Amino acid sequence: MVHFESPLPRLIGMVHLPPMPGSPNSTLNLDDIFEHAMRDAKTLKAAGFDGIMVENFGDAPFTRGAIAPETVAGMAVVIREICKASRLPVGVNCLRNDARSALGIAAAVGASFIRVNVLTGVAATDQGMIEGDAYQTLRDREALCPNVRILADVHVKHAICVNQPDIALAAEETAYRGGADAIIVSGSTTGRAVDDGDLMKVKGAVADKPVYIGSGATRDTIAKLLSTVDGAIVGSALKPNGDIRAPIDSSLAEAFIAAAQ
Repeated sequence: MVHFESPLPRLIGMVHLPPMPGSPNSTLNLDDIFEHAMRDAKTLKAAGFDGIMVENFGDAPFTRGAIAPETVAGMAVVIREICKASRLPVGVNCLRNDARSALGIAAAVGASFIRVNVLTGVAATDQGMIEGDAYQTLRDREALCPNVRILADVHVKHAICVNQPDIALAAEETAYRGGADAIIVSGSTTGRAVDDGDLMKVKGAVADKPVYIGSGATRDTIAKLLSTVDGAIVGSALKPNGDIRAPIDSSLAEAFIAAAQ
């Protein structure tokens, strides 16, 4: 069993990468993507966020399998600089569910954690059916970066869980059979609030594991949420009008942190 040296960050701000070179909606070169990402990372750091998560959000439509090698390479270049500049715990999410690439990036650049949307079970998604592979993911971690934590979703957004409709049991299986270090609970889509009942069920089922809000936290709700859960991953609430593709607004980020105190 891995014994981690430091706690997970409490408030994790999202850096949503624009479409990477090679993806259908790509219009920026890697230098421009780097500037966009670094600006958001610096804003999160200045506002007081404890950690940063970077994902290839702009690359829709996503694959249900391994992301392209050029995407892995580009993400690694950008995330390495975010790690160096921010000196915060940084996480990696390779959408839609490429845990191996996320672990590879984390190992190469010194990231602290990854997010896996489907670690266990089966999800019906807009990419098709996605099967979790905790068996391989935990072995890849052991080989590549044993100190990197795995934050795993249950009943992940933009999907329907096929194998386990009971979210409490899904959380138990993801944590104790799948080996997740922390559990993420989200609303049904990006920016949508978490169902309070689902949140309480998950927290009760995995009381000894950190539980994160994965979507929908706002400055009006974050204080109450943090009285129940261990942390939050925040994106939409930091963008003007909730536009996920816009740069992070520093005043919104600062107001969110103030509300969370």
